[in-house]
Amino acid sequence: MPLPPPAPRPAVHSAVTAAYARVTGALPALTVTELPEDTPLPAGDGWVTAAALAGNGTALDTFLAWDDEQVLRDNARKGRPDVIAGFGLHRYAWPACLLFTAPWFLHRRVPRYPVTQVSYDRTRGPMALAVHPGPFACLPDDPAAALPGAYTVPDEESLRAELRDAIAEHMEPLLAAFGPRMRRRGRALWGMVTDEIVEGIWYVAELLGEHEKRRAEHALELLLPGTTKPYVGSPAFRVLTDPDGRPLATRDRISCCMYYTLDPDDTCATCPRTCDTDRIAKLTAVAAS
Repeated sequence: MPLPPPAPRPAVHSAVTAAYARVTGALPALTVTELPEDTPLPAGDGWVTAAALAGNGTALDTFLAWDDEQVLRDNARKGRPDVIAGFGLHRYAWPACLLFTAPWFLHRRVPRYPVTQVSYDRTRGPMALAVHPGPFACLPDDPAAALPGAYTVPDEESLRAELRDAIAEHMEPLLAAFGPRMRRRGRALWGMVTDEIVEGIWYVAELLGEHEKRRAEHALELLLPGTTKPYVGSPAFRVLTDPDGRPLATRDRISCCMYYTLDPDDTCATCPRTCDTDRIAKLTAVAAS
């Protein structure tokens, strides 16, 4: 049986290339390929464009079939259609949000990627994204301000506003497509996006070191103070203590992934359904491992 063709190789260098390289260095399971504008985004053979997910019901059916099969294989039972749709959106949104948050967090640059500029493949193990680089926002003293496509904003809060706008621009058409299948609307969907923004960069920052994790927590609290529509809620970081008095970092998620519908005893440590006693047990076990 012939091997599938490899993912496209990096073809361009942009103001955000170094940020993506650092993310991949910390998290090899996630790769980002930047392609010239005249090179079509990959589609088919595992790849799907974000535009197809947002606007093509057949493409979305095919995308969610992967989750349906995976849930049946791993849990020996089928998941509800709304749960499967939620899993599919999470598995896209978590890496997709890093396209925006990683350059902002690492280099204070915010790229713009409408759904027409992103393609995704999660079928062969690693999460692979391919993008067409476009305009990006940065601060006036950034050397990248002289590059084509750059536009400057006056201060850090303006840059945070650009980040919120850029992610919303990308996610809004996807929420319109996934939402009816998830039986969720407005606030619930944007709460999920808020969680994806926070947990993606928080996880990557932890891989980069304790200092970067703490810096990410502070940056995310400024980015999402709880009053920035359409986003819902704040990062809600807090610290618990284990039985020996050692600190355990956690946060309160806004949304639930609904995995409890498959296994009621297996909830994540940040799930709104998980009480603090169970959180401490879960986090202590992770720390011990």
